[in-house]
Amino acid sequence: MSSKEPKSERITLRLSPSSKTLLSKAASLQQKTPSEFLLEAGIAAARTTLARQPIFRLSPDQWDQFQTQLDRPVMHKPRLERLMKSD
Repeated sequence: MSSKEPKSERITLRLSPSSKTLLSKAASLQQKTPSEFLLEAGIAAARTTLARQPIFRLSPDQWDQFQTQLDRPVMHKPRLERLMKSD
C-alpha cells in the first residue's frame, strides 16, 4: 500500500471496551493512534495471509492438461516409497 495513495475508504467495526483499551495501549506504546495501529497490523496480516496462498495461473488448455494428469491412475514408485520412508 502506498503512503501517497489517497485515503478515501472507511471500515467501521464494533468492539468491546476491553478490546479497545488493549488496542489503545498497544498503539500508544508504538506512538500511534489506534487507527494507525490497526491499519498497519491489518495490512501486515492480510499480506501474510495472501502470500501463503498458492496461486496457479493456467490457460484453459493448461488447466485441462493439469486435470488430466491428476485424474490418471496412481503408479507404484518403489524408489519414491523408499525415500518417503527413510529417516
